[in-house]
Order: sequence, then structure tokens, then C-alpha cells
Amino acid sequence: MIVWINGAFSAGKTSAARELIDLIPNSTFYDPELTGAGLRHLLPQKKLAEVTDFQDLPIWRRLVVDTAAALLAEVGGVLVVPMTLLRQEYRDEIFGGLASRRIPVRHVLLSPDETILRQRIAGRVEIADDPEHSERVRQWAYEHIGPYLSALDWITGDAHTIDNSALTPHETAELIAEALDTGAAPACEIVQTPDPTSETVAAGVLLFDEDGRVLLVDPTYKPGWEFPGGVVESGEAPAQAGIREVAEEIGIRLERVPKLLVIDWEAPEPPGYGGLRLLFDGGLLPGREAERLMLPGSELRGWRFVTEAEAAIMLPPTRYERLRWALRAREQSAVLNLEAGVPVG
Repeated sequence: MIVWINGAFSAGKTSAARELIDLIPNSTFYDPELTGAGLRHLLPQKKLAEVTDFQDLPIWRRLVVDTAAALLAEVGGVLVVPMTLLRQEYRDEIFGGLASRRIPVRHVLLSPDETILRQRIAGRVEIADDPEHSERVRQWAYEHIGPYLSALDWITGDAHTIDNSALTPHETAELIAEALDTGAAPACEIVQTPDPTSETVAAGVLLFDEDGRVLLVDPTYKPGWEFPGGVVESGEAPAQAGIREVAEEIGIRLERVPKLLVIDWEAPEPPGYGGLRLLFDGGLLPGREAERLMLPGSELRGWRFVTEAEAAIMLPPTRYERLRWALRAREQSAVLNLEAGVPVG
């Protein structure tokens, strides 16, 4: 199990986490900032210059998951992780990656009053003999108060919140331990299927509104928008997999078997294994049906009907090319064979 302690910079996460490992038997402290610091020595300066926050590096998010999983495999028990996560898609990616390794995450938010938070930032000293560095850290923390306040809606909807304005680190840790013991801080519901170990076959279904716009969904467990659908299970027909996934993901039961539009071969690109990606035509989804559309909060955070031009902005390039050719195939009542989004044959 992982106890993830979230909160603004200077909210008291690290000090509470160090107290917490003394209260939870067989627990280990892991600070993902160490992973970020390591990347500063591993990555080329050109790559580091592309971001202002190491959390924006996909490799950091992958390494946090891999490191946490490796630590738990080595020492077992509970991993206590103090780390600010203000972007919901990053939380989803990291927690989803842990879920794929069957590692439950208990999410706790330390939320002191803003006045107290600012006082703590003002008194923060990183390196005693380097006042300029400490001032840069303080300025960084001040600049992230706004994003933290903006993120509170989704964080408080997911995490067990503790107001530690007037609490010592030990008192804060005691409240966290109590919340874990009583179940007040339950495991997050974000789910993700295990990472593939070989090539896969996946079936997506295109659904349209009366204006010809296509339905896209926003998964919690990976970045970027997607079509309703998923991996074809062993012994399952691809079209039936598409029907099943549409019912599971958005609560819509298709009345007919969808027509195949494109079959696309996706080349293996580490860490992925590639495979076949099929897109089917699920037909019109009338407004009255769309009103009944239901999202499982553990898998999807949103949905939208979009034009082809809007999809070009929202979808990753290869996924968009797959959609673009699927729309052409639909217009021509044809089936297209693609390789990495490009027609062949």
C-alpha cells in the first residue's frame, strides 16, 4: 500500500511523512523529489531546458511508479510518499500506473489555512548559507499557491483532507494514521489494466451525434483523449469487444454489431508493444441517448462530441490519423488497411 500525502508546497507533507513512518509498522519513506534530482544528472541539458517542472517530464512520472513498485517489492509493507500533485492528469497517470501493479493508494491532503501556508513559506530556509537559493524556493512556493487553490476541487473530491493549520507534524501524522486505520482515507478508485507484455489487439468504436461530430472520452489512466473501446480479451471477437467496452465505459448498449472502418498496425515503441488497432462505426447516438451517457469515475473523467478539426488538437497524432482515415472510410463505405496511421495496399 502507498500513502500519498498531497498538498501545497510548505504544507508540511515531508515532516508529517517522517513522523508517520514511526506510527505505521513496516513503513518506508520515499520522496519522489529524489527521482527528479537524479534526472537533472541523467538527462541532457537541452531536454531539461524544455520544462520548468520535472513533473512535466513523462520519464519522471514513469520512474515514480517504477521506483515505488520496486521499493515495495524489496521492503514490503507501506510506502509513505510526500509529493505535491496539482495536475489531475498526472495524478491519474501515476495512481493508474500503481493500480496496474495491484498497488492501492491512499490519498491524503494536508490543507492548512492560506495565511498559515504563506507564513510557513516566508520562514522556509533551504540552505542556510545560500540565501539566494532559499529565496528562489520561496518564490516558487508562492507562485504555486494559485494553482494549488485551483486544484482543490478535484483533490478534495479524491483525497481525505486534514486541516493542519494548528497541528504539529506529529499531531498531523497521528490524524493520518487514524484515517488509515478507520478507513476514512480509503483506497483511490482509479483503475488500470495491467501493462501489456506483448502485442495487443484493441477495438475502438466511433459514435456520432446528429451534427456528425464524433464522441471522444478522456481516460483517467493515460494522457490524451481516446475513442470508447479497449483491449480485446482472449477468445473475444473484436467487434464484440467494442460493444462490451462501450457498455462498460459509457453505459450505452449498441443494438447492432458495428461495421469495421479501419485496421491499423501500431509499431512497437518502448515501453509499448504495439499491435492491431481496429475502429468500428457505432452509428448515431441520438441526443436522448447521449443524455443517459454514464462515466465510471475510476476510468473516465469526461466526454465530448467534437469535429474532425477539434479532434486534431485533442488526439495524439497517430490516433488522429486513425480517426481521419476512419472518417474517410465511413464516407466511402469502405474498409482501410493502415500501418501507423498511413493507408497501405
